[in-house]
Amino acid sequence: MKYGKNLLRMDPVFRMFPSSKDASPNPEEPEDEDEDVQEERERTSRALTTSNLDEKPAIIASCLRKEYEGKKKSCFAKKKKKLATRNISFCVKKGEVLGLLGHNGAGKSTAIRMITGEIRPTAGKVVLKRKSIDTSQQRDEMFQFLGYCAQENTLWKNITVREHLELYAAVKGINKEDATAIISRLVDALTLKEYMKFPVNKLSPGIKRKLCFALSMLGNPAIVLLDEPSIGIDPEGQQQIWQAIRATFKKKERGAILTTHYMAEAEAVCDRVAIMVSGQLRCIGSIQHLKSKFGKDYLLEIKIKDPLQMMPLHTEILKLFPRAARQERYSSLMVYKLPMEDIQPLSQAFSKLEAAKHTFNLEEYSLSQSTLEQVCYTARQL
Repeated sequence: MKYGKNLLRMDPVFRMFPSSKDASPNPEEPEDEDEDVQEERERTSRALTTSNLDEKPAIIASCLRKEYEGKKKSCFAKKKKKLATRNISFCVKKGEVLGLLGHNGAGKSTAIRMITGEIRPTAGKVVLKRKSIDTSQQRDEMFQFLGYCAQENTLWKNITVREHLELYAAVKGINKEDATAIISRLVDALTLKEYMKFPVNKLSPGIKRKLCFALSMLGNPAIVLLDEPSIGIDPEGQQQIWQAIRATFKKKERGAILTTHYMAEAEAVCDRVAIMVSGQLRCIGSIQHLKSKFGKDYLLEIKIKDPLQMMPLHTEILKLFPRAARQERYSSLMVYKLPMEDIQPLSQAFSKLEAAKHTFNLEEYSLSQSTLEQVCYTARQL
């Protein structure tokens, strides 16, 4: 500190973990929680006390709360505490990828950092794969069973891609022979071979991000925490990462948490998603469950062949679905929002649309539920 050097705890590998002192109990009881969030809290409480290790989830986050000291408005005023997360509880089952969604400042990264042990929770408890970060443990044990891709790239500028991979493999306790094969598979899966001799300061942002992801997956850790893993990566690279995540965790004795702003990424790799708003867990469940629960409308898109049919078709749509609201209209495309009540039963709605397709010689149509992005927006309004 005296000479302006980086603190040891900021080093990307040899980060110092917080003390094993227990966090304080939560000062407040949850109120007005969604029924799914309440059920998840109860499931978490049961998981903490179960003696059956086979039923124990890979990750248990129980009643996590984090407060930061705020700035004083004057020398006489007391510091106000800034609440980053409050009373968050969830489990990640073995073989599951849980997505944490929410806008910037919702508390996703703070939750991840508490789970890694990078910051200590003000209240609550975390248990990872039968081990608790609230109890004393050796740092080498953490490295062996935990993989972490932080939101910011934790890389050394003047060390090559190969040296990064070999160093992390050594820290994780992988012998040289096994490390060579493991690194080779990762490099092939993420198409990093041509960059192996490049120092980090010569890499593009997308390749740096791929390297961070590869480092988090080295050694088949039982727990992997991915904070915006594909940000800044081109679409082809994103697909490679998504395939690697699916192959790594599907039906395996491992668990992962992923935070993302890409709804396509969440739908591609997550078994369940939890939506955070202002530091609280607002809803949790499978993507289909949340779409059915919070999606208020269906989206009807119709592509027509003859633009002269547009007005007669619009009249017909209003006859079939009286509360249809037109959203967009182009020379060959018409888009409507339909209330969920008007669509039930689905078989009858499709019969009506099929009849309209033949009557008006439509090129095609599609009827879909609300997007995950719309579900997140609805959750913020609750």
